[in-house]
Amino acid sequence: MHLLLRTLLVLFRSRRRPKMGFFDTSSLPMRVLPTDIDIAMHLNNGMYLSLMDLGRFDLMVRSGFWAAMRRNGWNPVVGNETISFRKSLELGQRYTIETKVIGFDERASYIEQRMVADGEIYARAYIAARFVSKKGPVSNEEIFKAAGVRPPADLELPEWIRQWREDGALPSTRRPAPSIWG
Repeated sequence: MHLLLRTLLVLFRSRRRPKMGFFDTSSLPMRVLPTDIDIAMHLNNGMYLSLMDLGRFDLMVRSGFWAAMRRNGWNPVVGNETISFRKSLELGQRYTIETKVIGFDERASYIEQRMVADGEIYARAYIAARFVSKKGPVSNEEIFKAAGVRPPADLELPEWIRQWREDGALPSTRRPAPSIWG
């Protein structure tokens, strides 16, 4: 809820920004607002991933995939994400959220996102996301068809990302996942 107005604004503005390809890199200009900071007066660590949602929305809208996704009744769902921080973004500082699809496997689409200021990476995240419909997960073939694309021949998911996804996975929702520390 805390980013609802900014999300709506990005969805509106992204329709008016230059079109781009599904496998291009989106660059969304941003500024650190007072609602983004913590007591240390820099971008709160929890806000980075929330703001990165906006970068993914920008990529989907500008590539035309957002309209296809909505038309088909699909919703994006994040399954895994990890982030590394290098520098702090300060109140009022301008930065961009760079977003790029980096690969696929049978269970997810993988996206790399960066918070960049003055040409330098301040934070970088990797996200494993799925698209789901009322019938269940959407296949890569359906995604490519709806986006009107074929994956680039040189698009190969790094092995460490496959391992990260496997190592961090929780059981399926069809299996129990009791909270037992031990």
